[in-house]
Amino acid sequence: MGKNTDLLIEIGTEELPPKFLRGLSDAFATEIQKGLEKATLSHGAVTVYATPRRLGVMIASVETTQAEIFTDRRGPSVHVAFDATGQPTKAAKGFAESCGVDIEQLSTIKTNKGEWLSFRVKKAGHQTETLLPEIIATALKLLPIQRRMRWGDGDIEFVRPVHWAVVMLGEKSVKAEILGVVSGRHTRGHRFHQPIPLSIESASAYAPMLYSQGHVIANYQTRLKMIRELVEQAAYRCGGVAHVDQDLLEEVTSLVEWPVTVTGSFDEQFLKLPRDVLIATMKEAQKYFHVEDTHGRLLPKFITISNIKSRNPESVREGNERVIRPRLEDAAFFVQTDRRRGLESFIQGTKSLTFQEKLGTIYDKAQRISKLTAQIAIEIGCSQNEVKLAQRAGYLCKCDLVSNTVNEFPELQGIMGREYVLESGESRTVAEAIGEVYLPRFSGDQIPATRIGQILSIADKLDTLVGIFGIKQLPKGDKDPFALRRQSLGILRIIIESKLNLELLKLIDASIELYGELINTQIKESLFVFMTDRLKAYFSEQGINANVFAAVAARRPTHPLDFANRIIAVQQFTQLPEATSLAAATKRINNILKQCTDNIPETVKKNLFEEKAERKLAAELDSVGPRAKELLSAGNYNQAMTMLASLRESVDDFFDTVKVIADSSSVRLNRLALLKQVSTLFSATADISYLQM
Repeated sequence: MGKNTDLLIEIGTEELPPKFLRGLSDAFATEIQKGLEKATLSHGAVTVYATPRRLGVMIASVETTQAEIFTDRRGPSVHVAFDATGQPTKAAKGFAESCGVDIEQLSTIKTNKGEWLSFRVKKAGHQTETLLPEIIATALKLLPIQRRMRWGDGDIEFVRPVHWAVVMLGEKSVKAEILGVVSGRHTRGHRFHQPIPLSIESASAYAPMLYSQGHVIANYQTRLKMIRELVEQAAYRCGGVAHVDQDLLEEVTSLVEWPVTVTGSFDEQFLKLPRDVLIATMKEAQKYFHVEDTHGRLLPKFITISNIKSRNPESVREGNERVIRPRLEDAAFFVQTDRRRGLESFIQGTKSLTFQEKLGTIYDKAQRISKLTAQIAIEIGCSQNEVKLAQRAGYLCKCDLVSNTVNEFPELQGIMGREYVLESGESRTVAEAIGEVYLPRFSGDQIPATRIGQILSIADKLDTLVGIFGIKQLPKGDKDPFALRRQSLGILRIIIESKLNLELLKLIDASIELYGELINTQIKESLFVFMTDRLKAYFSEQGINANVFAAVAARRPTHPLDFANRIIAVQQFTQLPEATSLAAATKRINNILKQCTDNIPETVKKNLFEEKAERKLAAELDSVGPRAKELLSAGNYNQAMTMLASLRESVDDFFDTVKVIADSSSVRLNRLALLKQVSTLFSATADISYLQM
């Protein structure tokens, strides 16, 4: 082998959980990469391989030998090592002897605590192949596996039983025991198309050989892209357009090694079912992609991905069509049964459905939501009719949780509520709001489009947050069973992106009051902090610097929309040429004011000015200040900060020529009063001294 060569690692298993495959494979590659870097082994590009039966990674141009490692061994201080005449003491001689060298071969190093004798020890690097077993073992231990299983008679644990392992450096097979299996150069192809073990000639030949001989597309992203294209082509051939849901696409990619499309159809009578029920039946039960016409209407077609190229594709198609029919018949039965029950039956059913043991039933929750939606609607200036609609939407928003359809397809909660409420003769506004109550469902999901839907979603999420906080079941680490972090961010996103003028503390108070004695009411501050902390990640995703967030958070805005407006203003302020100087000056002013023990007057007396620079700064404050305050009061932070940036030159001149801590007490306090006015204006939007962090 040369100095650098490709590294291949493959763990062959029984079928891995499809919903975790991508995360496991990415984590495995990351941990292997970290292991190489910790061992100071340089490398090139990383390629991740993942199929239902394997986790793999190939890392290009890995060093085959560690570089020599040099460490400095420190001995006694020079003061102790030599006597007054410069002769070595016993300490120096002993240190040299322990290093196996003469005193003349020692060197010295200087630290902030003095000068010391030192000897540089050279240690030869290890061969990479001797380091790989430990690197792989460590990586496997660190994988995010919630439940590990055992197999056979041993105590080895992994997500699924392991059947083979491959570790290769270039053309050389590296021997290592991995999860009870000794690695070699043999992999396995497709379970049916190529069940015979395949010998790998070199690490770089792995993926091409699996494709050509093994009927396996090992690269996850390549397979995913291929499946998307195959589905789109199949839909086009049957006269429609494929709706390729990303979650379903990833799950299907994790289920197959050799994707083959199968296009089938179902009876048109099932198109009478609600659209979302049809889609859920195809997607969740069968992993089928649905097909639409050019107007977005569902066609009685489906596309599925098979993991085998059948000799009789018609038989495969017919088999899938036979399977989907009873599934659709079940769905039709659920919907028909629900429709016969009627809305009032659903409402009564929520009285026996527990929300949380200490917090009552779903019916109790709906009652609180109904009252809270009305309060929020009033707060944002809705009409009397809109307030009534919001209250009605809150009362009905949980009724579908006791329906047969939602019991079968939980992901349709809210969606079926919209259908059933609309069919019962309720207002379309109420129905649409109920359909939006759970939005946003995940990171990046859309927020409710209707005003009543926005109010309802906020009320539902806030009721959960307050209740769970009130019984002290806060998230711990990765455990967040009530999704409180997501619920918090959902509320904040709705308020900010819908431009709702709502104060968070006031909302929390209103929700706490509705719970009464069921919860600990002393949670307002902790919940407020928990929720606003979510904004850091939210703004970070939008490219906002962490110092900008810290600057605004220091002012503790309680209106999320106001918080966002300040963020935008400060972010734009940082782009001004005056920003750096003013941030430094503000930090200096804050430090001066913190150290002052005197009572600083509120007003500045012009007759006490002695320097031209302080007169100039005061004059500009008088000129700019009133207009800036008006802009700040109106929430026009961007314009206000741009205007205040014009003070940069005067502030710089002040610090260059004026002695703030003057000998005269009256002059000193007057200058401090002037600086306090500057600080107050600049700190109104954010503490811009944080921009110096």
